This record gives sequence, structure tokens and C-alpha cells, in this order.
Amino acid sequence: MITSILVANRGEIARRIFHTCRSLGIETVAVFSDADANAPFVADADRAVGLPGNAPADTYLRGDLLISAAKAAGADAIHPGYGFLAENADFARAVGSAGLIWIGPSPDTIDAMGSKIRAKELMAAAGVPILSVDAATATAADFPLLVKASAGGGGRGMRVVDNPENLAGEMIAAEAEAASTFGDGTVFVEPYLPTARHIEVQVMADSRGNCWVLGDRDCSIQRRHQKVVEEAPAPLVSEQVRKVLHEAARAAVDAVGYLGAGTVEFLVADAHLETGKVYFLEMNTRLQVEHPVTECVTGLDLVELQIAVAEGDELEGDAPAPRGHAVEVRLYAEDPADNWQPQTGTVRTFDLEGVAFTNPDSYGIRIDSAVETGSEVGIHYDAMLAKVIAYGRNRDSAIRSLRGALKRLNIHGVTTNTDMLLGILADDEFHAGRVHTALLDERLEEWTVPSVDELALRRYALAAALSQARQATAQAKVLGRVPTAFRNVPSQPRTRTYRRGDAEFTVSYANDRGHLVSSEIEGVRVLDSSPAEVKLDSNGVVETYTVAIGDHIDLDGPLGSVSFTPVPAFIDPAEAVAEGSLLAPMPAAVISVNVENGQHVTKGDIVVVLEAMKMQHTITAPVSGVVSEISVTPGTQVESGAVLAVIANEGETA
Repeated sequence: MITSILVANRGEIARRIFHTCRSLGIETVAVFSDADANAPFVADADRAVGLPGNAPADTYLRGDLLISAAKAAGADAIHPGYGFLAENADFARAVGSAGLIWIGPSPDTIDAMGSKIRAKELMAAAGVPILSVDAATATAADFPLLVKASAGGGGRGMRVVDNPENLAGEMIAAEAEAASTFGDGTVFVEPYLPTARHIEVQVMADSRGNCWVLGDRDCSIQRRHQKVVEEAPAPLVSEQVRKVLHEAARAAVDAVGYLGAGTVEFLVADAHLETGKVYFLEMNTRLQVEHPVTECVTGLDLVELQIAVAEGDELEGDAPAPRGHAVEVRLYAEDPADNWQPQTGTVRTFDLEGVAFTNPDSYGIRIDSAVETGSEVGIHYDAMLAKVIAYGRNRDSAIRSLRGALKRLNIHGVTTNTDMLLGILADDEFHAGRVHTALLDERLEEWTVPSVDELALRRYALAAALSQARQATAQAKVLGRVPTAFRNVPSQPRTRTYRRGDAEFTVSYANDRGHLVSSEIEGVRVLDSSPAEVKLDSNGVVETYTVAIGDHIDLDGPLGSVSFTPVPAFIDPAEAVAEGSLLAPMPAAVISVNVENGQHVTKGDIVVVLEAMKMQHTITAPVSGVVSEISVTPGTQVESGAVLAVIANEGETA
């Protein structure tokens, strides 16, 4: 019997596994990189072992270090979570050779199904339709094609290629990203069906030959081939298509003698029709990110079942039938105004009502979070902060519950994709279940309309100013008796300016016999104000804003969370940068510098390549000119806004 489990992973999946272990009385061991030393998952574990370094290749992809950590901490089993080495057969073998229990399928199964190339061959032999094309012989008629990593998922190492002349370059880029993320740079190509649906089937199998098919999930809402919304069961699927999906998933289990939890993924055309077409994509030989929606509708704990199967227990009886509906969204630290670049920083506030890492007692909200208030979001790993899951008696009630939870989410410190998630959940096509893998790209602009419009932001800014004014009085010492908003010239009100992104908001207020007032916004009156809370009357509707004042002003109000940066009255000249400077859009590591000092470049030429959160970002020349300065070298760690290089405009160098 297992007594102690090391989780060879990080973030929310480590916390999720620890939660089940605690309920079973199993001791837990975390491993952590230098950057993760203070992460919540480390504190959640009973014991923790450091892995010196930060890059995945030096830490979470070092199987030898993970096994040594398990031995040192007295663990007798290793759970791989998902990503990193979860689908690495050599690691699974090494775990067994070290006398430890591997919580997952056998290494031979991982070899067979963990390689998407080999899995397609097996499924084709079993009579399941597949999508396949040979990159070496592909013709123009085969395009568009999708380049995919053979050894991993999550959209990593994946590229859509529309033109034959771009295929070789995109395969090289995909190989580099796959090698960095999964330790295996093998990639392959398949036909790209942009309007098909991505539907997957959850399976659980034991060593006695029993297999539970635990229903299906729709994962069609994707951006950059990474799932954003998942739900169970998949909506608008005909009974015939659902039958084919489940039978094909069972065939995959039988083909390799599968053991444990796995997910069989398919592309489905015309899923709502009895004549819909089902194509095998891949089998993930691990727990999926989106497993909570299946747990909600089945009432099962899939991690508990994984542990039980690894201990040799039998799956007794029939698989439970799905009940109700569950929808999950992935909350990412990314900025839609900056081409969805991953964001870093300190999470100053993270507050959302719900149960953590387990199913609600009845219907409600579940939160699987990697962060909490005070957490640092760095450059080295995935940008996902949390998964928010709603479980309802039907699909409509689950969607409504999830929208309400996201509206009440209080988060400050990093920009997130919350507005996009709210836009998706409010969309008529999504509500009707008419989804496909290209829908998000088609509606991205519509779905990313900010939930707080400019007029509402002015009210938030006014609340910030009033709160700051009250705090200034409360903290004043020498001038403690001077009334808030006191001016030597009473006819001129006090003004404050705030920045949010590229926008600035200037608001004014005054003191009227000890009461702060403002005529700044038509129809808005100040009802009450303190350093921590402001009440406004907006055209007869009372709005309450809670405020936290620091280097940033964080407000939570009727339309959600908003943060401002106070604009100083005078700008330090030292903060200015030279014209033509190329700035780092985020904290990152410099992968390559593609130019030399004095080199002539053309607009669009690649100057520097950065890597942040397992994604590569190219910095290109904004104008044609001459490189007059290079400030970084490969391997340099840069902060957001750091000058990478300076390009003098051609007119300036003539």
C-alpha cells in the first residue's frame, strides 16, 4: 500500500493531487525549482525537495533528480501530474527500476500511446479513422496542415501551416518548442480541420481488464491550439456519434492493455448529425487539465482512482452515468491589449468563492488554483493561474453560475483573460452548443470587449482618488489637521491622474464642509468615502467600491476588479528611453540575438528572440534602419520594459 507520494510536477495539478492524498492519509512530497520556492503547492506538501535552477530542462524534466528527491524524502510512489515527464516512458521505467510505484500506465503503453505517431498507427490497425499526411510528400492540396509535438500536448509545439513554403521553418520552430517543454523534439503533421469539434473521452482501466468509459468532454474553444473552455458532457452530439466515440475509446484501451486514467481525443465533423465523422487524434496517457468537469458529473475522484489502480485495486461494477453538467474555464495571466502576451508579477489579490480541488457537495463552484494572494507569477512556466469550474443541474445553469463567479472574481497584480471568458460564456453560439475549434479566433475581437467601459472606469478612478484623499488625511502627521482636499485656492478642486494600460484618467474632487464631493461625472454623487471603501450614487444606483492603496490602487466594484497606477505630477527624466528602442514586452530570457551593431535591418527583420513561460517571442525591427545599440546577449534575463536594442531610422543615419 502506498504511504507517501512525490508529485513530479508543480502548480495547480500538484495542489490537486496533494488534496486527494491528504484525504486518503497519504504523505505528500513536492519538488520545486528556485523560482517556485515560495509557491503555494510547496507549502501544501508535507515535505519538499529543491531542484536547483529554474529552466524545466534543469528541474522538472530531470528524471534522475526527481527519483533522488523521492528517495531522499521517503516516498514510495511518484505521480507525474500532466506535462513535463508525465508521458515519458523512460522516466516511468526509471521510477520502477528505482523500486518506486509509478502512478500511471505502463512504460510500454506510454511508448505506444504517448507517442502520437505510434498511437495513430495502432488506432488505424484497430479500424478507427485517423487524420494523416506525410510531410515529405505533402502537396499544396493537402494544406492547411497542423504541426504537432509527438510527446506532449497543451498546444505546445503546435503550428498551423497554410503554405507549403512555410512548412520546413514551422517544423523547426515546433521541434525547438517541443524539446524545451517535453524533452522530446519529435513532431509530425496532419490535415487541419478548422471548423471541426474537439471531443475527448475519459477512460479508467484496472489491471483485471475492467475499463470504465466515463463520458465525454467538449474542448473546442481553443486559442493558439490551447484549450480555454471545457465541458462535460459534450453538447449537441448525436447518439450515434457518441456511441462511436465511446467505442473507439474502449478500442484504444484494449489495443494496448491500458492501465489507469487516460483520455482519447478526437476531431468530429458534424457531431450533431447521426452521420457525423469521427477521427482519432491522440491518446493522453495521463490525467488531463480538464479532468474536474468529469469528476463533477460522475461524482468520482479520478486521482483517488489512479492511486487505487496503481495499488492493484479493481474497478467494481459499472461506470457511473453522468449527472448534470459542468463547465471549466482556464484563467490565464495574459494581456489581450498586448497580443495576449503572458504576464508576470505579484498577485496582490486573489479571491473567489468556491470549494478548492474537490467537487461541490451539490451544485456550485470549484476552484483549482496555482496561486493565492501574494504569489509570484514568473517567466519560466505556463501562464495558467487557475481553473474555475461550475457544476449545475443542466448546461444553462452551469454557464450562468460560472459567469457569476467570474464577475465576482477579485484579482489584482496581473492582467488576465477574464473579459474574454465572460464574452465566451455570454455568446449565443456558445449557449446553443454550436462550437468548433475556430470559433474563438472568429469571435476573439467580439469576446474581448472590456467588461468595464470608459465611463465606468471614470467612476472607478473617482473612487480611487477619494480613497487616496481620505488615506492622506488619516496618515498626515504635521498637517493632520488640514482638511482632505484643502486648497489655498478654494475655487480650484484637487485633481489626480491614473494610468490603466495606455489610457489615463484625470478626476477631480473638493471638500465641502468635511464631505468630499465631485461634479466630475454627470449623474454621479459621492455618498461616503474612507481609505478602504467608497460609495457612489450613479444615476440613482448605489455602487460600492473596496479599495487597497499601495504602489497601485486596486479596486473591486460592481463590474469587477480594476487596478490603476497613480501618475506622478512630474516625470523623472531618467525614465526616458532613446527613440528607436526595442523594449522587452515582458520579463523573459534572451534566446538569440540575430543582428550585430552597425548592421542594416529592414522593417520586420527579427532582431531578438525571447522565451517566457515556455513560449518563444520574436522582437522585430519596427522600421528600416541601422542597429545603433545592442543591450543584451543570449542568456540574459530581462525585465519588462528593458531596452533590448536601438535602431536608428534610415533618415537619421543618412
